[in-house]
Amino acid sequence: MFRGGPAHLGTYQSAAPSLEGVVWKFKTGGRVLSSPIVSGDAVYVGSTDGQLYAIDRATGAQRWKFGTQGPISSSPAVAGGLVYISSVDGKVYAVDATTGSQKWAFTTKGERRFTAPGIHGAIPRTERMPDPFDVFLSSPAVAGGTVYIGSGDQNVYALDAATGALKWRFATGDVVHSSPAVANGLVYVGSWDRNVYALDASTGRERWRYTTGNDTTEYNQIGIASSPAVSGGLVFVGGRDGHFHVVDAVTGALKWKHNNNGGWTIGSPAVLDGVVYFATSDGRRFKALDVNTGTPKFDLENKAVSFSSPAIASGVAYYGTSDGWLRSVDIRTGQFRAHFQSDGSKEHGAKWTDANGNLQSGRMYPDRTLDGLMIGMRTMFTVGSMLSSPSVVDGVVYIGSTDGQVYAIR
Repeated sequence: MFRGGPAHLGTYQSAAPSLEGVVWKFKTGGRVLSSPIVSGDAVYVGSTDGQLYAIDRATGAQRWKFGTQGPISSSPAVAGGLVYISSVDGKVYAVDATTGSQKWAFTTKGERRFTAPGIHGAIPRTERMPDPFDVFLSSPAVAGGTVYIGSGDQNVYALDAATGALKWRFATGDVVHSSPAVANGLVYVGSWDRNVYALDASTGRERWRYTTGNDTTEYNQIGIASSPAVSGGLVFVGGRDGHFHVVDAVTGALKWKHNNNGGWTIGSPAVLDGVVYFATSDGRRFKALDVNTGTPKFDLENKAVSFSSPAIASGVAYYGTSDGWLRSVDIRTGQFRAHFQSDGSKEHGAKWTDANGNLQSGRMYPDRTLDGLMIGMRTMFTVGSMLSSPSVVDGVVYIGSTDGQVYAIR
């Protein structure tokens, strides 16, 4: 499932791919924001064309596709022979992993993006606008025969994994596009109401909530899109309030927070051997911090913003950036190791890139209206952005791109 398992640690037992060769490429009919999930001899991934795809892991050939009535920017979970996914059509689906036939569908109260008046300083300031940077849906976590998932209808749902029957529902104060993490009988999830919640996995009863920063002027430094990781009695989560937060998993008390100087952490952190790793959007950083103190181990500069969540295998971290590159970092030395460029970036990236290879994303936005923000995002997608998060299995890294392709890279 997303981030490798219900605790969302983002670590994989695999050799580290060198990124020197493409095993295969699979073309969908839309953008791939979903993260590929490998199970057995198949790769499962969603696309904004509304399809959930099953791809042969060895050849890259399509095995089946399952159509929904809306774009899919949720990442699949595979358990008990079923694939679970959510769609912008407001439904959560369970599909047979072998045949692609629908097992059940659960209907929420409907999807939507986070909205706010004059968001990000857009004009007119009195108009309530959807956030163009709210690009992901919540991804399901499966544990103990239950599917846990958030929704744009502001709820967190617990569904019976076999039947789709509702076990419980918990209402937050705003859109939930963070993906729940499950550990030690608790479900941890963030909401655009700026809270991280710990819920009893069996009953949905709230155990605690931790509140991040607020911004009622431009609604820029507010909300949680990042999905928590749980390790060593701590919960790690990024915020759009310009900080990275670490709280006690039992009490919700703040342990420490790290100042990203206004930079969002949209992707989810990876945790390994006492270090937490994450990328930022504004600020364009990739950071490694001590889990107990927040002391930086290293802090690298990216050439573009990143919404991707790092995957770690054999001492190497892999993550995507919005300029259409897959980056890898040796976590022992804190040095970049190798890079892979998407086809969309090869075709369209040069005209938006300066002499030093930095993406000039500011030029993509024609004006300060909501239309201008949306045009800017659409333009960025033309460079084959890798907002998808990688999975690493048996020496191959799998990742999606806004150029519509899923890449398997050795």
